[in-house]
Amino acid sequence: MATHESDICVIGGGITAALLVERLAELKPGLRITVVEAGRSIFDRENRLQYHKRALEYGEHPWHGDFIEDQQAKGMISMTMAVGGQALHWGGACNRFSEEDLRLKSLYGLADDWPIEWAELERFYVEAEHRLNVAGDPSPYAEDKRSGPYPQRAMPLSYNLQILKRWAEQSGLKFSPLPIARNVTAPFDGRGACGMYDTCEICPTGARYSPDYTYRQLIAAKKVTLHDRMLVRKLVLGEGGTRVAMAQGVHQDRPNEVTEYRARQFVLASGQCWSPHLLLLSANARFPNGLANRSGAVGRYMNGHKFISAQALIDDETFPGQNMTHSLISREYFRCPTDKAFVRHDTRVWESSAGKEPRLRGADGRLLLGDELLTDWRGRATKGSSVRLRTYYDSHPSTDSRLSLDPTSKNRYGDPMPKIERQLDTTAQTREAATLAHTTVVFERLIRAGNGRLTGKPSVSNYWDHPAGGCRMGADPATSVCDSFGRTHDHDNLFVIGAPTLPTGGCTNGTLTFVAVSLRSAMKVAESA
Repeated sequence: MATHESDICVIGGGITAALLVERLAELKPGLRITVVEAGRSIFDRENRLQYHKRALEYGEHPWHGDFIEDQQAKGMISMTMAVGGQALHWGGACNRFSEEDLRLKSLYGLADDWPIEWAELERFYVEAEHRLNVAGDPSPYAEDKRSGPYPQRAMPLSYNLQILKRWAEQSGLKFSPLPIARNVTAPFDGRGACGMYDTCEICPTGARYSPDYTYRQLIAAKKVTLHDRMLVRKLVLGEGGTRVAMAQGVHQDRPNEVTEYRARQFVLASGQCWSPHLLLLSANARFPNGLANRSGAVGRYMNGHKFISAQALIDDETFPGQNMTHSLISREYFRCPTDKAFVRHDTRVWESSAGKEPRLRGADGRLLLGDELLTDWRGRATKGSSVRLRTYYDSHPSTDSRLSLDPTSKNRYGDPMPKIERQLDTTAQTREAATLAHTTVVFERLIRAGNGRLTGKPSVSNYWDHPAGGCRMGADPATSVCDSFGRTHDHDNLFVIGAPTLPTGGCTNGTLTFVAVSLRSAMKVAESA
């Protein structure tokens, strides 16, 4: 049996783990830090342009081997397991939440307040933005005031987005470029500058922040030891105590050999699915419902947010394909007056190619070939533009919005896999129809002002985007898993960081918030090591 010892053992190798380790190495140089990741290291940036070409030409998945076939969860929206995690595929969106997210109970009598003051979290947003080198413009809304500037000016709007910004702002809403973690003005931190090629899914220059670059730098500087393809199956407590003594894992190439990881501090950084899953798998005689779960909150309050989408046609002409992942955002409805019906959402506008692609059959179903195909395509592509509209709205989970162990689905080692079933709380369920009606009015406001038309009814998502929860933070150990720094109430040397700790999921992209709360946790982890 192999044994590895360190000061801090981090389980999970995604974006929050990368930036936590980077900060720990700064706070306490000389710390022995081990990162254990179930997936493999995809450190092959020299091949990524070729991967992108093959994706375009043959429809291949550009990230080879970024998942483990039998390590999957029902109810997940991404199967990625690799060093870098889901941030390998990340578009780089870096929206902030707002103060209202932290005070839902106090302001509206809904969900729960976070155990963090906004002014403190905002400082860590600034730090996160600088580490990710976010490009953004200050919000036009006074409530979004900042304690520090963005490190880069906003990403320049493509011709298409310039057209769409003029179109959308005829409604009276104010739109800004989406804040995004890309090197816009110059290379930064060993990564190249953005060429505006719309190749963001697998960025060949490294302009879009990706955690694998951070890991390579940390490894080269001997600040971290990375063990990839090593699945941690269980956390084990010390004899007679509540402190975690070791994590037990198995390597993909050595399935019958158990490896022990011993450390003074353990950090779960495995995301909103695999962090609560590991805690539940680690049940023992003293903690029969799983570690850190005396409150029964592990795997509960799985959150994120739902969204409402629509497609529109406008008279202005654009040329789809310039930068499909970049969008405009309005924070007009981030705030909700306390004396009005509750609804909070962002408002997003993307360019779209819907209805503009070449097709093999006409509207009457007749086969189109040769000149007929080109004539049909040109006739549709040059008449007006398609626009994609979306609102991510504040969707509060019930206690039964949960992750549980599924005995009908097991991996090669016999471990039950997670099953995630998300549910709104009763109050959120009752306002679903009103939220859809409100959003429809917002979309129609955009359409009327810009002489456009919706091509169908707005539709509500059938899944929750930017998922979080499962190890919620809170001041009361009876209703939460960890404190505001991620230290679990039941085990003083076990932390959970990032997405699982969020009590609620906000109404916009969550990655920047996952990183900010993890950077805040770094202080306490370092103090305890």
